[in-house]
Amino acid sequence: MKDLLRYQFARPYRCSDCGKEIAFRSRPRTFTERYILPLFLMQPIRCAECFRRDYRSIFTSVHERHESSAPIHRNAA
Repeated sequence: MKDLLRYQFARPYRCSDCGKEIAFRSRPRTFTERYILPLFLMQPIRCAECFRRDYRSIFTSVHERHESSAPIHRNAA
């Protein structure tokens, strides 16, 4: 039932920088992101295309973070 209510209010994500529609939840970095943003029903997110970090409503539909055992280095030779 909780998931049904969440998706009823969900808005699709669109990056304000590049316009892509895929984003992931980002780790809260500061005290404000960890404890204050949730009070306003906000969460940190990151665009999957241009990596811009932003704050959006918790009702915005985004993907969950993928935890891996090894860090991914995109610029590795």
